[in-house]
Amino acid sequence: MKDFLKRKNIIFSVQRYGVDCLGAMAQGLFCSLLIGTIIKTLGQQIGVDWLVLIGTYASAASGPAMAISIGFALQAPPLVLFSLAAVGGAANELGGAGGPLAVLIIAILAAECGKLISKETKIDILATPFVTVSVGVALAALAAPGIGAAASSVGQLIMWATDLQPFLMGVIVSVLVGIALTLPISSAAICAALSLTGLAGGAAVAGCCANMVGFAVMSFKENRWGGLISQGLGTSMLQMGNIVKNPKIWIPPIIASAITGPIATCVFQLQMNGTPVSSGMGTCGLVGQIGVYTGWVNDVAEGSKAAVTAFDWIGLLLISFILPAVISLGICSLLRKIGWIKKDDLKLD
Repeated sequence: MKDFLKRKNIIFSVQRYGVDCLGAMAQGLFCSLLIGTIIKTLGQQIGVDWLVLIGTYASAASGPAMAISIGFALQAPPLVLFSLAAVGGAANELGGAGGPLAVLIIAILAAECGKLISKETKIDILATPFVTVSVGVALAALAAPGIGAAASSVGQLIMWATDLQPFLMGVIVSVLVGIALTLPISSAAICAALSLTGLAGGAAVAGCCANMVGFAVMSFKENRWGGLISQGLGTSMLQMGNIVKNPKIWIPPIIASAITGPIATCVFQLQMNGTPVSSGMGTCGLVGQIGVYTGWVNDVAEGSKAAVTAFDWIGLLLISFILPAVISLGICSLLRKIGWIKKDDLKLD
C-alpha cells in the first residue's frame, strides 16, 4: 500500500494539506473572486458596464478556480485537475457562506480519489473524470452544506464576539490573522472559509497590514526599495526564514497589530463589508483597502451608510499604513539598541 500511494504521489501530511493546499486555494480565490471584485468595483465607479460584466463572470468562477488550484498543489494528473472544476463549483455553491472551506476539504478528497484511479485502466479518459467528478459532487451534496454551516457559525461567533467586546477581540483577531499571514499558511483562505467580515474583518485587515508594512519599513535599511515593495505590497511571508533564525524580529509587527486592531474596532469602527477573503490580504496589491472601500460603496448603495467620510479615509490610512510603520519602526529601533535585532537579521536573500 505504501508503495502504491508513493507511486500515486499521495502524501498524508500537514505541509501538503494544511499549507500547500491552503495557499493554492488563496491564489485561486485571488484570480477569481478577488480580481473580479476589483474589476467590478472599478467598472461601477467609472461607469463602464463591460468591466462590471467581466468582474461578475470572474467572481462566479471562484469555486472551480479554488478546486483546480488545490488540485495543482496536490500535483494531480491533467484529467483529475480539469475534473475538479465541476467539484469546486458544486462544493462552493452547496457550502453557502462557508463554501471555501467546503471546497478545500472536498476538492482534496476528490483529487486524491481521482489520483488513485488515474492511468490504472485502459479507459482512463472516461474512468478518471468519472471517479473524480462523481466522488466530488457526491461529497459536495452530502457534506458541503454541513461544512459550510459549521464554518459560517464559527465566523459568526467571532464576529459576534468582536461586536460584543471590540477591544479584546480587536487585539485577538488582529494578532492571530496577522501571524497567519506571515506564516506559510493563508490568512486570506482562512478569512474566506470563515466568512470573516464586519468589525472582525476590519481587525483582520489591521493585523495583516501591521505585519506587511511593519516588516517592510523595519527592513528598509537592509532591503531598500525592492524589499519595501515586495513585503509592503506582496507578503511578509518573505521574512519567515529570518523569523526562524531570530524570532525576536517578529515582536514589532505583532505589537503593532495588537495596538492597531482595537484602534480599528473601537476608534474608527473599521469594517470589512466587501468580500471576506479581502480581510486576510492586508496591503497585498492593496486588496484589503479595496475591500474596505467596496464595502463602503455597498453600504451607501444599500442605505446603511450615509456617505464615505473623511474620518473613514483617515482611519483606513492610519490603520493600514501610518500606524503600522511608525509603531514597528519605533519598537524595532529599541530592539536594535538592546541587541535583540542585529545587523542583517531582516535581510532577504
